[in-house]
Amino acid sequence: MSFDLFFEEKTRVFRVAELNFAIKQLLESNVPLLWVRGEISNLVKAASGHFYFSLKDDQAQVRCVMFRHKNQLLSEPISNGQQVEVLAVATLYEQRGDFQLTVEQIRPAGLGILYEQFARLKQLLESQGLFAAERKRALPVFPKSIGIITSPQAAALRDVLTTLRLRLPSVPVVLYPTPVQGTGSAEKIALAIQLANRRAECDVLIVCRGGGSIEDLWAFNEEVVARAIAASEIPIVSGVGHETDFTIADFVADERAPTPTAAAQRVVPDRHALLRGLRDQAQHLQRAQRNRMQNAMQAVDYLQRRLVHPAQQLQRQTQQLDQLQQRMLRAFAYRKQHQYWQWQSLAQRLRVASIDFARMQDRQANLADRLIKAMHAAQAQRIGRVDNTAQHLILLDPTKVLARGYSMVQDASGSVVSDAGQVTVGAELRITFAKGWARTEVKERSGE
Repeated sequence: MSFDLFFEEKTRVFRVAELNFAIKQLLESNVPLLWVRGEISNLVKAASGHFYFSLKDDQAQVRCVMFRHKNQLLSEPISNGQQVEVLAVATLYEQRGDFQLTVEQIRPAGLGILYEQFARLKQLLESQGLFAAERKRALPVFPKSIGIITSPQAAALRDVLTTLRLRLPSVPVVLYPTPVQGTGSAEKIALAIQLANRRAECDVLIVCRGGGSIEDLWAFNEEVVARAIAASEIPIVSGVGHETDFTIADFVADERAPTPTAAAQRVVPDRHALLRGLRDQAQHLQRAQRNRMQNAMQAVDYLQRRLVHPAQQLQRQTQQLDQLQQRMLRAFAYRKQHQYWQWQSLAQRLRVASIDFARMQDRQANLADRLIKAMHAAQAQRIGRVDNTAQHLILLDPTKVLARGYSMVQDASGSVVSDAGQVTVGAELRITFAKGWARTEVKERSGE
């Protein structure tokens, strides 16, 4: 029900429950899901598992509820005095008439600004085609040299070097040292990428650092780093943070690895797997060569057995020709006799059929007459049944009953009232006559 339609009867007196329900509907249908920033106060963690608290700033406050199935998903506990941002639905608690927010998510205050910056830059770069799959290049299968852009003190560097040494220790590694966190780190990362491209001594670059908060990883969300990755002529693998962390650099890079270790695994093949593959292929070639020789030897034996003297072959073919000639003569004689028998059978059947043809014509004419008479009789019977049914329908028409002075009584829900026990004194009833209807109020009743 719309708000205007609900209040169109200006003189009607509403119950409190009706008013609160209408205002709740108005709020939930017109106020969208929104983020609100403030300080938590009056926090109550009920026995039911629901959280009740107020969200306030220096000028106002609003009551909030976060139900158990939502607050169980929180990664960190909340407490009074904590500055937070909540994603909530504006609603009204009908029983008390209290305006409140139903909270869906909670995050520390300040992250929202970073997320907004992240979303704006991501949308801008995506619209400019920096994330397009067609601009991303394939990584070399066997790189001649690998470049790593990270901090020399980063634990991620040790993980990458260890993985590269275990997988393919013969590939040389070039480190382009740069800070990966703090003021000015984004510009230094971009300069390291540009330096690696100018020196052109690597086939692939790994840009990496370990996990951390969104603030710790923010250098990889800066536009200057994204532009440098996009402009790189050397394919770049991004291995920033943990598997759940995503940065702008991940989207622009030619390939994104969930961790620095995974980035190292992606740029070089595993030498143990390569050796296993070579051994398997060598064994496969040996088996194939052995099978081929065995098949060739069997073919030679088979051909040798088939090799016979030309005179013997000519004699055998002459005998086969005589046998085929005899079989052809017998088949021709049999087919000729069989067709003669078929002709005799068909001639006999034709003679018998011509005798019965006149009798079948007479019977067909008789059946046609009987069919026409039966159709006329059935049609007359159905017309009579239709007329009879129409008379019954006229007798059962409720409007005919109302025309004889009767009426139909319905309660407020539209149900037909046939017993005085169904209504109470003061209840409104709707009475339908043969023409029109009227609404009345029960003053007195009997018949219980």
